[in-house]
Amino acid sequence: MATEPAPDGWPTWVGLGVEGKECMIVSNGESAITIRGVTKTFGKLRAVDDLTLDVPYGSLCGFLGPNGAGKTTTIRMIMAIIFPDSGELSVLGKASAVESKDLIGYLPEERGVYRKMKTTEYLVYMARLKGVDAGPAKRKASDWLDRVELPGVGKKRLEELSKGMQQKVQVAATLIHDPELVILDEPFSGLDPVNARMLRNLIVDMNKQEGRTIIFSTHVLPQAEQMCERIVMIDRGKTVLDGTLAEIRAQFDPRTLLVRKRSEDQRLDLRDYDGVQRVNEYNGEIEVFLNAEVDPVQVMRAMLNSDDLAKVELRQPSLDDIFISLVDDARLNEFGVLEVGSHD
Repeated sequence: MATEPAPDGWPTWVGLGVEGKECMIVSNGESAITIRGVTKTFGKLRAVDDLTLDVPYGSLCGFLGPNGAGKTTTIRMIMAIIFPDSGELSVLGKASAVESKDLIGYLPEERGVYRKMKTTEYLVYMARLKGVDAGPAKRKASDWLDRVELPGVGKKRLEELSKGMQQKVQVAATLIHDPELVILDEPFSGLDPVNARMLRNLIVDMNKQEGRTIIFSTHVLPQAEQMCERIVMIDRGKTVLDGTLAEIRAQFDPRTLLVRKRSEDQRLDLRDYDGVQRVNEYNGEIEVFLNAEVDPVQVMRAMLNSDDLAKVELRQPSLDDIFISLVDDARLNEFGVLEVGSHD
């Protein structure tokens, strides 16, 4: 298969794509993960469509989109589990994740442990597979059980642990060899709010305190918004958004007002104001979503003239707001599982 030459000065490798087709792999030396124009099809389904993205070294990147957007397919290509039909890809400057496997910690979407093994035995085994010597592996197993808040379970068989506890053990197994690059596919799926918060704090600490490059996929937008400095959002296998949160928000004008009534007993319908699209009450405040055509400042002035309202202010757009502005109602209904406005 013919490929375009790489830019001057960029190292290149040639990997094998689907059915032995060549796929040029490029590294720019600045990104832990580089993807250029990658496409992957399954029969008539184009799961990933001309996807381009970078994950800079040292970044914490949220890889967002609804179920079926192409996130897991992309991650599997990054991990060399499957190969692209076309495009360019590099991981830690190598042609394949296989060449850097001991430097990568990967938590797949499909959870699974060796249920008959004891917990510490399992963690030591996973560490040894990644090149950690036996002595350090045992120490790391104990340390990681503490970090994921599972002290005292080392001698228990994994089948004795709850599903949530098994998932935390698998997180520890993913990280036990101190990987440079961490790739987590829907890591919060199945966790209760307490354990989700623990994992969220762990991910942030690994990035901020330990300097690890982390990319994790999720369809829960507010969770990524709390954690990430960089966001990549895809839909139907194509990039919809890519940049820092500040860069992304700067592209979108605020279109939501936060309103508070003077009295909880007051009854008023804010949808009567021109330009109001919908209204949502949450935690004692009212979110007023405006149409794209209306000037938010004019709506604010009209509301401030009312004696019924104690506060009216513009709210910076959330990832929820931005995503909704980029897709039509039909697509939102199709997504279904996209957790817009989730809070925990």
